[in-house]
Amino acid sequence: MTTYAQAQQEPPIIYGVMVDEDVKPIVGVSIYYDYKGKRETATTNKNGVYRLELPANEAVDVYFAHHDFKLSVIEGVQLKYGDKFRFDSQMFSTLDVLVIDNTNKREAEGLVAIQPDMVAHIAAATNDISAILKTFGSTNNNNELSTGYNVRGGNYDENLVYVNDIEVYRPFLIRSGQQEGLSFTNTAMVKNIAFSAGGFQSRFGDKLSSVLDITYRKPTDFGAALEATFLGGSLTLEGASKNKKWTGIVGARYRDNSLLVNSQDTETNFKPTFADIQSYVTFTPNDKWEFSFLGNVSQNKYHYQPLYRQTNFGTVDDPQALIIYYDGQEKDEYKTYFGALTSEYKVSPDFRLKLIGSLYHTQEQEHFDILGQYLLGEVDNNLGSETAGQVQFPRGVGSQLNHARNNLDALIANVELKGYYEIAKNAFEGGIKFTREDFRDRLYEWEVIDSAGFSINPPFIDAPNDQPYSPYNGPLVPFQNVRALNYVTINRLSGYLQWSRRDALSSGDTLYYNLGVRAHQWQVQQETGPDGKSQVVFSPRAQFAVKPNWNSNMLFRLSGGFYYQPPFYRELRDQNGVVQPDVKAQRSIHLVAAHEYGFTLGGNENANGKVSPSKKFKLVTELYYKDMDDVNTYTLENVRIRYRANNDATAYAYGLDMRLNGEFVPGTDSWISFGYMKTEENINNRGYIARPTDQRLKFGLLFQDYMPAIENLKMYLNLVYNTGLPGGSPSYADSYAYQSRLNDYRRADAGFSYVFAGPQVTKSDAKWLQPFKELSVGLEIFNLFNNLNSITNTWVRDVYTKNQYGIPNYLTTRVFSLKLLARI
Repeated sequence: MTTYAQAQQEPPIIYGVMVDEDVKPIVGVSIYYDYKGKRETATTNKNGVYRLELPANEAVDVYFAHHDFKLSVIEGVQLKYGDKFRFDSQMFSTLDVLVIDNTNKREAEGLVAIQPDMVAHIAAATNDISAILKTFGSTNNNNELSTGYNVRGGNYDENLVYVNDIEVYRPFLIRSGQQEGLSFTNTAMVKNIAFSAGGFQSRFGDKLSSVLDITYRKPTDFGAALEATFLGGSLTLEGASKNKKWTGIVGARYRDNSLLVNSQDTETNFKPTFADIQSYVTFTPNDKWEFSFLGNVSQNKYHYQPLYRQTNFGTVDDPQALIIYYDGQEKDEYKTYFGALTSEYKVSPDFRLKLIGSLYHTQEQEHFDILGQYLLGEVDNNLGSETAGQVQFPRGVGSQLNHARNNLDALIANVELKGYYEIAKNAFEGGIKFTREDFRDRLYEWEVIDSAGFSINPPFIDAPNDQPYSPYNGPLVPFQNVRALNYVTINRLSGYLQWSRRDALSSGDTLYYNLGVRAHQWQVQQETGPDGKSQVVFSPRAQFAVKPNWNSNMLFRLSGGFYYQPPFYRELRDQNGVVQPDVKAQRSIHLVAAHEYGFTLGGNENANGKVSPSKKFKLVTELYYKDMDDVNTYTLENVRIRYRANNDATAYAYGLDMRLNGEFVPGTDSWISFGYMKTEENINNRGYIARPTDQRLKFGLLFQDYMPAIENLKMYLNLVYNTGLPGGSPSYADSYAYQSRLNDYRRADAGFSYVFAGPQVTKSDAKWLQPFKELSVGLEIFNLFNNLNSITNTWVRDVYTKNQYGIPNYLTTRVFSLKLLARI
């Protein structure tokens, strides 16, 4: 009787074994629950075994947490006194940058995995995946208003972006970061993110610089997520049918950049609306078939009316200013419609086929008439003067009228068949893809410059002009005049085949190999000009990785090959807007040598017998070299790229990237990155000069912290320092005559949030918080230290000296915003 009574009063127990993907025990899994503000925790031993006592007759959520694996949870576990509940489970890698214990496939492939939750919480003006990438040493972007990025000397057009194996595209006519609004990827729908800065496999497409591979998740139950800030917001709903055969997730987003744009030195009436709706639906009728649909509709309206601008520049001893009074407006619209159907068939456990069909339609217009009347002069720097800070000594007076009526309609269709086959330790993958691109493009823009009452001719007209002493008899033409009408169709056929193998040697070393080749054939056809010739390129690529069986956790990787980039439509247009149908594919021979080292700090016992928490870190070092020829050179105006379309250059890029990431603060993921790069081009054998993306030094920091006394209070810091980019040149000018650099780029964004509910904080007993899986309210500070950064120059002519001055186009100043995150 006594024994029975004791059993009745024994607390209930949950116990079991935790294993990984390879069914190996996981050491150090933290199993815990929160009940009435109290957290009880147990940890798996070397055999993966755990045992945790639970409160009797109470429903609690039991969490299984490990830094290298996805967080798991059993909701509503309710046991009686004396109950023993066995729960064995398999945990799967988080696919984030902290996976250092095992040689997983992504490490061997050189793919960096990013936690989607980081994107939602990081403080950044774009609130996009690019905000995370900009903290890497290999990735640069000196424009916080743009979601584009440059990788190892490349430009915005050299990056591949996939969502569920489907290539997505950027708008074509955007010339300013503040026009971008929303990127394609809805981060609230994302499951996995992987990024490669070079040396990627043949299964990825034909671009020179990088790959961003994104997978949307398939929900298992109903859920909703809301995000709201002063810059816009998003709402995401998801669910699954009772039999789990149907799943669906839909997200709607809205963004308004007024808060950021109004902090710039140009006073404007700014009325943008950026909005989209995106959905991902799957249907799995049986174990053999799976069907899915990915759709997106977006509409970006950018209405911009500049009023006044004053930009101070120069030095303390020689302060100068540019003052502009504006008249006119800009009205741009970008409408995109995207749909993709995917069907996957499992022929056998080792063999599957995947068919993908997608259609992308964009309608874009860029209409503006803006008159700017400017005054360039010296600023009175006498603090005691009544005119201190005002322009007192004009050096240039004039006006500038810009006009554009640009319209583009593009339809891009893709059909692709992929196959995956595994036998023993070998994995084979291949695919064939047909793409048809249809463009209807009208480019019609001109610029007239008047200085001190005289219309300025373009540089290529050498007509004598000594007005007012004698009449001018030369031609009266705009300073710039671009007119083109292009009806272009491009047919592409591409394919790839690759082989991968992973071997575990008797010595304990692990080897990974990958060999592959891509082929791409294309031809440009025109209604408004001559057709191009058919062109074909082949791209062999290889990877080799080894994880030695050492006491130290290390991995060595060597990858590279030939990377061709057949020209997309924008690369075919020359600086006059005329399509050159026989532009060749740019080629880059890319070589990457990498070393990864995982280590643990802490875990030591101090004099008081307490053991400090162990912290896991990973140091990744990559050396790379890119040798490029048939380079299609370009000029850069904010984010608009205008190509010369003549393959008249060779180029190179080399550098070093380092990233140290880990738990600088227990329970959080942070990293510090460093990058050095040099890239130059040689145009028509005139000698090497810096490319527009020659970003020499880069430091990045993404840091998360919390207050030990108030664990619900979180802090996120995103810091970037880049040395100055080349200042660029006017599109009509000789690049060799413009080799100045912009000032260094320094930016820090910080976010502070109070987490009412979330997986990493103690669960509250408040009834109103029970439905929330996550709820937080925070303050974001963009450009924390109020640095004046610039992206490009405005070129202004001095009528007296005939010199042109590069006036920096400054970006946003310090901005405050509130942020609400909620998830049920």
